[in-house]
Order: sequence, then C-alpha cells, then structure tokens
Amino acid sequence: MPKVTMTREDFLKDKQGRTFADVVNDTEQPFDEVLAFFNDADRQQRMEDAEIHHDRSPLAGVVRELESQPAVHAYFSAVHARETQRLRQAIGVLVRMIMERRGWQKTGRKGSLGVRAQPSPQLPAHNTGGLSLWFVRAERYRLEESMPYRSVSQRCKDLEAAIVSQSSAAK
Repeated sequence: MPKVTMTREDFLKDKQGRTFADVVNDTEQPFDEVLAFFNDADRQQRMEDAEIHHDRSPLAGVVRELESQPAVHAYFSAVHARETQRLRQAIGVLVRMIMERRGWQKTGRKGSLGVRAQPSPQLPAHNTGGLSLWFVRAERYRLEESMPYRSVSQRCKDLEAAIVSQSSAAK
C-alpha cells in the first residue's frame, strides 16, 4: 500500500479534524511533529500490521515510538491531562484518516493501550502498565474487503463447535 501523506490542510478539511483547529494552530502543541511522524510509510505499515498480525489497534503498532519523540514526550509530561487530551484526540483523528485512506474502516470498538495511574496533583495523568505511558485506548479497524486472518474468538467458536459436533457424532 502506498504511503498516505497528511497535511495540516487535509486534517482541517476533515469533518472531525476541523473540530481540532485549536490543536493544529497552537504553537505550544507538537502537531507538526505528530504529522511528520505519521507521514512515514514504515510507521503506517506497522499500524496495519498491528491490526492484521497482532489483533491490536493501529496506534499500538507505533505508540512507543511516538511517545519517545522528544517534542511529544516533553508536551505530555509537562502539561495537565485536560490540555493534553485534545492532542491525544487529534492523534486519534489523524490515525483514522490515515487508516481510512489505506482502505480500513472503524469497528466501533476500542483496544487497550494502558492502565491509568491514580490521579496525582504532582504528576501529569499517565499509565502504570500496558504499551503506552499516555494513551489509555485507541480505535480498532478492519479492512473494507475482509481481514486476512480470523480473530482468536472466531477460531475458538469454530473449534468448540467442531468438538461438540464430533462428540454428538460419536454417540
């Protein structure tokens, strides 16, 4: 799949993206760094691989690398959770836009990325476990045509049905 390139203008043309104009236009927020990060073909492939091969949200495939970007890390670790929530949400919109342009659709389900720590007035809101220090959950996607592999729950149902069928036939 060819790389999808997103610009500020593309983001602001999107129905949901335009609701984050405050994030895009705030020079204190690292939105340009986030755009550059997600405009990388290898990262976009890892986002797809997270869904296809690991049954995880696309963000799970790149979240550790995203959080290690100096500007992103500095912003999330220095600013209060309510303010950083807008950037986290904008990142979710950006991921959706990229995934949709690569032939994926939202499932309406969220996948876990972390376990939130107890709130503390001394620390920004962060996680104590999981893949991500700053993101709790992220949207899941499926390919518009069909997924190449079935989920474990689907395969488990088939296995259980086959066992029931075999035991019924043996009687």
